[in-house]
Amino acid sequence: MTGFYLSRLPQIAFGSGVLANLPAIARKFGTRALLVTGAGSLKDSVHWSRITTGLETEGISWRHLSIPGEPSPRMVDDAVANLRSERLDFVIGIGGGSALDAAKAIAGLLIPGNSVMDHLEGVGPELPYIGPATPFIAIPTTAGTGSEATKNAVLSLQGVDGFKKSFRDDKLVAEYALIDPDLLTSCPPAVVAANGMDALTQLLESYVSSRAAPLTDSLAWGGMKAARDGLLVLHADTGNATAREQMAYAALISGITLAQVGLGSVHGLAAPLGAFFPIPHGVTCGTLVATATRINIEALWARDPHHPALEKYALVGRLLSKQGHLNREAAHTALIDTLEAWTHELELPRLAHYGVAHADIPRIVANSRGSSMKTNPVLLDDDEIAAILSARI
Repeated sequence: MTGFYLSRLPQIAFGSGVLANLPAIARKFGTRALLVTGAGSLKDSVHWSRITTGLETEGISWRHLSIPGEPSPRMVDDAVANLRSERLDFVIGIGGGSALDAAKAIAGLLIPGNSVMDHLEGVGPELPYIGPATPFIAIPTTAGTGSEATKNAVLSLQGVDGFKKSFRDDKLVAEYALIDPDLLTSCPPAVVAANGMDALTQLLESYVSSRAAPLTDSLAWGGMKAARDGLLVLHADTGNATAREQMAYAALISGITLAQVGLGSVHGLAAPLGAFFPIPHGVTCGTLVATATRINIEALWARDPHHPALEKYALVGRLLSKQGHLNREAAHTALIDTLEAWTHELELPRLAHYGVAHADIPRIVANSRGSSMKTNPVLLDDDEIAAILSARI
C-alpha cells in the first residue's frame, strides 16, 4: 500500500439546513465578524436575512465585504489595510470559490498585516507564512472549487503580465466548513455547469495524480459517482434536493483530495488561461478536461503502457459511462466520449469565446508548468500541452 500524508482539514458539517448552526459556531470565536461574500446574489436571497439575524441574535456584530469576481492581491491587501484596526475576531466566507479564497487570504493577514505578495507561490520573495491567522469559517454557495476544504487561496492578476497563484499554508485552513446543499438552489445553470465540471475535473485529476494514495482514491471515487449522478440533473433543475446534495458532496470531496495529492494538466493550464484572459476557472476546466484526458491517455500508452493511471482511467470510464463490462481501451474511449458529451450538454464555450487565439498558445504553454502540472500522471511535452489548447480553440 502506498504511503501517504494527510494534511489538516476543517471541522466539517454537511447536510440540508446546517447553515442554521452558523450563529452558535461563530459565537465560539467572539463577537466581531467580517462577512465576505460574492458580488451580490447572496444579499438578494432569503439566506442573507437568516444569516445576519442569526448573528445578531448571538450578539455578533459584523462588517460586510463584497468580492466582485476573482480576487486580486491588491484587493486582499486593501481589505487588510482597511480592516486591521477593527480587531475582528473571525472571518466568515460565504459564496463561490472566489469569495472563499478572498476570505481565506484576508483572514490569514489581518493579524500579521503584511502584503499577500510576500507569500504568493512563484511571485515575489515567497517568504514563509508565520501567521497567526484569524479564525475562518467557510460556507460554499456553489458546488465547484472545494475551497472550503483547502489550505490555499488562489489570487489573480489579469492581463498581459498576469498570473494566477496560490497563497498556501496549513494555518489558512478553515476552522469550520458548513456545506448546506440548500444554498445551491439559486445557482444559474451556467454556474452549475462550470462549477460542476471543475469539481469533476479535480476529482479525476486527483484520482490519477502521481501522488494519489489509497485514502484519496476512495474519496475521489465516491465523489465522481456523486457527480455522475448529480451534475446533469442539477443543471436541469436546481430544485432537485438529491442532486444538490450529490454535487455539494462532490465539490467538498474534490477540495479534500486536491489538497492532499494535487491535480494535473487541466489545472496547470487553468492558471495562465485565467491570468491572461477573462475566462472563469470552471469553464476552463470543463472545456479542457475531455481533451486533456485523451492526450494524457495517449501519452501514457506511448511511453509507459503498464502505468497504473491507465487502469484508473479505465475504471473511471466504466463508472461515468455506466458500462462496467468494457475492456481497457473501450473504457478509455467511453471516458473521453462521456466527458465530451457532458461538455456539449452543459454548453461550455470554447476558448476562442474569451479571446484565446492559436498565436497565444506558446505563451500559455510556457506558463503552464506550475504545481498542478507536476502531479499530472505523465510528463507532457510542449507539443502535447499545445495540442490540448489547439483542440479547444
